[in-house]
Amino acid sequence: MQQKAAHSNRWHLRDVILITITSIFMGIIFFVTGFLYNGLTLALTPLGMAPFANDILLGLWTMAGSLAAFMLQKVGAATIGELLASAVEAIIGGQWGPSTLISGFVQGFGSELGFTFTLYRRYDMASLSLSALTTAIVTFAWDLVRSGYAAYHPWMIVALFITRFISMWVFGALLVSAVTKLLDRSHLLDRRHA
Repeated sequence: MQQKAAHSNRWHLRDVILITITSIFMGIIFFVTGFLYNGLTLALTPLGMAPFANDILLGLWTMAGSLAAFMLQKVGAATIGELLASAVEAIIGGQWGPSTLISGFVQGFGSELGFTFTLYRRYDMASLSLSALTTAIVTFAWDLVRSGYAAYHPWMIVALFITRFISMWVFGALLVSAVTKLLDRSHLLDRRHA
C-alpha cells in the first residue's frame, strides 16, 4: 500500500462503483453481525457483561468506513462508505431500522477523522490505526450519551473502551489492511490511472 496519495481527490465512475459494491457487501455483513450481537448479548447477560457484546463486535460494524477510505484514498470516502453500508443494512431489515443511518454517520465521521489528521496523505497501518482510535473515541462518546454508558462504574467504562478499541483495530486496521493487500494483488485497486 502506498504511503502518500499520488493522485487527485476527484471522484470517477470507477470510484463510485467500487464504493457502492463495497458498501453493499459490508451492509450484508452488518446485517449478519446483528444476529451475532443478539447471540453474544444473550450469552453475556447472565454474567452481567451484556454491554461488551456491542463493543466486541463494533469493529465489524465500522469496517466499511476505513475500508472505503483505504481503497479509494479520497476525502469523504470513509463517511460515505459507512453511511451507504448502514443504509444497506437498514434496507434489508436490520433490527435497528432507520436509526442505523445515524450510527453509520457517526461511525463514518469517526473513521474519516483519523485520515483527516494525516491530511489524507498517509494510507498505511499508522493511518488505519489512527482511524481505529478516532472511531473508537467518537463512537464511545456517542454511546456515553445514547446508550447510557456514562451510568456505568468507571472500571466498566474503561474496560468497554479498551474492548472497543481492540475490536476497531483488529477489524478496521488489521483486517482492512489484509483485504486491501489482496485487492492490490488482483490489480482491482490499480491507482496508476486514478
